[in-house]
Amino acid sequence: MNIVVLAGGTSTERDVSLITGTKVYEALKQNGHNVILVDLFLGLEEMETVSSDIFTMEYNWVKNVNGITAENPDIEQVKAMRKDKSDNIFGAHVLEVCQMADMVFMALHGSNGEDGRIQATFDLMGIPYTGTGYLSSALAMDKGISRKFFQSHDVPVAAGTTMTQGSGSSGWNVYPCIVKPCCGGSSVGVSIAHNLEEFKKALADAFAFENEVVVEQFIKGREFSVGVIEGKALPIIEIAPIEGFYDYKNKYQAGSTVETCPAVLTEDQTRKMQMYAERAYEALGIESYARIDFMMDESGKMYCLEANTLPGMTPTSLLPQEAAVIGYDFNQLCDWILKVSKAKYTK
Repeated sequence: MNIVVLAGGTSTERDVSLITGTKVYEALKQNGHNVILVDLFLGLEEMETVSSDIFTMEYNWVKNVNGITAENPDIEQVKAMRKDKSDNIFGAHVLEVCQMADMVFMALHGSNGEDGRIQATFDLMGIPYTGTGYLSSALAMDKGISRKFFQSHDVPVAAGTTMTQGSGSSGWNVYPCIVKPCCGGSSVGVSIAHNLEEFKKALADAFAFENEVVVEQFIKGREFSVGVIEGKALPIIEIAPIEGFYDYKNKYQAGSTVETCPAVLTEDQTRKMQMYAERAYEALGIESYARIDFMMDESGKMYCLEANTLPGMTPTSLLPQEAAVIGYDFNQLCDWILKVSKAKYTK
């Protein structure tokens, strides 16, 4: 197959996306596909024209990709790199090469990638892509909306609410609590508040990223994640940060967390969490694959945190570890995702 691996963009998860894209690119090439890695925002400005020969040309598509830093990427610095200075999310020739491909492998994370807008554009243009469609992407990206869908499908969530900028603390008085941007990812802008003063600061930090935030009761306990492919749950993985909580640094800096797969749970707990994961996947109308995150408190009660419709595929990512337990190495997982995504277009 001729495949475009689409990564980068202008999300706060840009660095993560580029590493995901690099690993997927390398795997698909090893699997025998003709593959190019393209930055959604920077595009192919160095090329005057593009043709289908681009998929077989000799070129190092990963030469400019660096590692993931402990800090969020500077998006303004990224925008300054673009020669045409346009704010168009699609860089030079991006849509052209995507139209030439047999499949676009979506290695994007966060806004302008995981929120459904790129998927909607591709649907209008008849471009096939991996992962779920635009509507379920948008629903899953908004944590305030997805909470309501989970509740309506009997998927347990923590007590919480949404707040908009300018609404103040709106009478919230449950501490500790967790504050997070509604549509962010990779725990960017997420804080734990233990009192009113910390809560106000947490709100300010979250509102720096978006105008709407989710506030939830902090659940003390164990954190888990469950991959779901074609509606069926994979083995559960437990994530235990060595310090603090599972924030941006702990997610992407090697050695920051202890990850155990399969998670050490009773058979009943395993079945229940996998059932909730499948139910959350169905509640949002997700197709192909996703990853559902959970907390379990000290009494054993489970709470669904969110659904990730384009989960990370970095060296420390969770979905590849879960797939490995059932016999799929990273290269096989990438082809599995291609297969289940292609099936969307043959229904």
